[in-house]
Amino acid sequence: MANTFLRKLATTTTAASPVTVYTVPAVTTTVVIGFMISNLLSSQVTVSIEAASTNLGTDIPIPAGSALSALDGKIVLEAADTLTVECDTLNGVEVILSIMEST
Repeated sequence: MANTFLRKLATTTTAASPVTVYTVPAVTTTVVIGFMISNLLSSQVTVSIEAASTNLGTDIPIPAGSALSALDGKIVLEAADTLTVECDTLNGVEVILSIMEST
């Protein structure tokens, strides 16, 4: 079983519509070990987060120029699971996801 550390980057390019940050490949288990969401705007935004069809938070406020550490612990995702972020404002946030894939 090979373990590979990776990072995934995303920007919310739509408002009020989920953006898929990561999809677990076939025959792979992934451990999410870091998850930061940065507000790019000069006003507060809100985000909603979902992983493996499970709500991790809805309408979470992120103040202007701030960042949210969206992970306390680790999350294990299985093949075909997705992690999505939705922001209430167009191009409002950037996301960085640190993961370890096991194949």
